[in-house]
Amino acid sequence: MTENLPLADRVAKDIRDLLITGALAPGQRLSEAAFSERLDVSRNSLREAFRLLTKDGLLRHEANRGVFVSAPSTDQIIDIYRVRRMLECSALRQAWPRHPATTTMRDAVEYAKIHRDLKQWREVGSANMRFHAAVVDLSDSSRLSDFYARVAAELRLSFGLLKDPEQLHSPFVDMNEQILSLVEKGNVVEAAAQMEQYLNLSERTVLKALERAAK
Repeated sequence: MTENLPLADRVAKDIRDLLITGALAPGQRLSEAAFSERLDVSRNSLREAFRLLTKDGLLRHEANRGVFVSAPSTDQIIDIYRVRRMLECSALRQAWPRHPATTTMRDAVEYAKIHRDLKQWREVGSANMRFHAAVVDLSDSSRLSDFYARVAAELRLSFGLLKDPEQLHSPFVDMNEQILSLVEKGNVVEAAAQMEQYLNLSERTVLKALERAAK
C-alpha cells in the first residue's frame, strides 16, 4: 500500500494524483521550492520523485530551466488508448456485477452529472478519471490498477491540451452511465463492447481536437 512505499515513490504518487485531477497543466514549470513546501518534503526527496516521473514520461527536465509537466504527443495518445482498450474492456468482460468498484463507478457518474449541469468541466473530467480507474479495479489486480494510474496521468495531460473541455467531457457522462447499467445487470460482454466503442470515439475526439488546436 501507499504507506509502505519509499518516500520518493509516495511523493511521485502525490504528484501523479495532481496530474490525474487536472491540477497541473502540460508545459507548467514545477518549482522545487514551492513543491517542497506544498508536499512537506525535502528537496532531495522531491528531486528523486521528479526523476521517477521523468522516467515515466510525465515530467521533463530542461537544463538550466528546471522541471516541466510533459505534453503527450499524438503517437503517445494513440498508444494510451491502445492500452486502455486492453485494460478496460478486459476488466469489464470478467466483471462481477456486485463488485465494490461498481459503487465507485456509480458515485463518479452521479458526481459528473451534477458538475456537468454546473458546467464545471474540470470536476467532470476528474469524475471521469475515477470512473475509468474503477473499471480497471474490477479486474482485482493491484498491479494493473497501479499501472493504469500512470496511463491515467498521461491521459489527463492530453485533455489539458484541448480548448473545448465541454465537447471532451459532456457526451461521455451518459455513456459511462450506460456502461455501468449494463454491468449492474450482468451484461458484461455488452458493457465491454460499448466500452470499446466509447474509447474509439473518445480517441477520435481527442485527436481531432488536438489537430484543430495545432492550426
